[in-house]
Amino acid sequence: MQALIHENNGLDGVVAGATVLSHVDGEAGTLILRGHFLEEIAGRIGFEGIAALLWADLDDSAGDRDAVAGLFGQARVAAFALVPGLLQVTQGLTPIEALRAGLGMLPDEGKLPAHVRACGALQVFLPALLRRAEGKAPVAPDPLLGAAADLLRCLRGQPASASHVRALDTYLTTIADHGFNASTFAARVVASTQAGMISALIAGLCALKGPLHGGAPGPVLDMLDEIGTEARIARWVEEAIRAGDRLMGFGHRVYKVRDPRADVLKSVVRDLGSHAGRLAFAGAVEQAVIATLRRLKPGRRLDTNVEFYTALMLEAVGIPREAFTPLFAVGRSVGWSAHVMEQQRHGRLVRPLSRYIGPTPKAAA
Repeated sequence: MQALIHENNGLDGVVAGATVLSHVDGEAGTLILRGHFLEEIAGRIGFEGIAALLWADLDDSAGDRDAVAGLFGQARVAAFALVPGLLQVTQGLTPIEALRAGLGMLPDEGKLPAHVRACGALQVFLPALLRRAEGKAPVAPDPLLGAAADLLRCLRGQPASASHVRALDTYLTTIADHGFNASTFAARVVASTQAGMISALIAGLCALKGPLHGGAPGPVLDMLDEIGTEARIARWVEEAIRAGDRLMGFGHRVYKVRDPRADVLKSVVRDLGSHAGRLAFAGAVEQAVIATLRRLKPGRRLDTNVEFYTALMLEAVGIPREAFTPLFAVGRSVGWSAHVMEQQRHGRLVRPLSRYIGPTPKAAA
């Protein structure tokens, strides 16, 4: 059993495949998306632009940013016809569980490519599910709007401000792809069986549901709420570190330095302006954690990750905490689908070996 524990290391350091889509350099703290550093494109090319970039050469129908925007608009309109049935069969389910059911309602074949239909459907299903929780009727999508603007409009029942649209659009762009993370790898494994795009995306969504992968932004706000006031920061942080408690929004499996996505989203929250008080409080918590770790645990570096400022940004634009993980799926769906197409085009059936450490049967007499 000890040997099993020793070897079950989550495939750290194992190269499982090649991709042109994204590269995470944990030592340097950089994220490259198809030849561009994240900081070069976040807030500039938009969510539809990152989809076009990731899908380039993999999907002949995608084209440029405007073409993807048009496809997403068509997909949202088509998916809205499924919303009544989705709401009927998902009573009592969490938003992410309901999204899983929604993706399962999509046929493998349709007028639009499967990945376009799935990505567009998530943009419609999520606000409809959230409105249901508030006792409100779903709002029909506007195919002429961008994904971020229409998602917020369908959630609120009225157009969102330009600053909120820009913030959400930048967030969706920032999280669109991130190497062979757990959900992306799960999608690629299913894609390698030739099960189809929809099945592969459901696999990615199911992997994201696990709290070790997609569940951290909400607890960041819970942590800030628990600390409460600036006067409590120093004592709370020191007690948490001495007790060995997990600090939500800090540390990353791959990044050994600061997560580059954290700085992008910190800038987004700062630009919102109206959320400056919460941002200042969060910044004080961040500095206290870093300083206290340096004092109590010299040599251990624990930098801010993407979830820390994701939580603040989503709170600022009015996204409820229970929607944080499914909203992440809306953004990551374009990356999942790009990896699925890449796996389908270039990959083989994923079939790793294992080393048997169980008992050896006795030789036959």
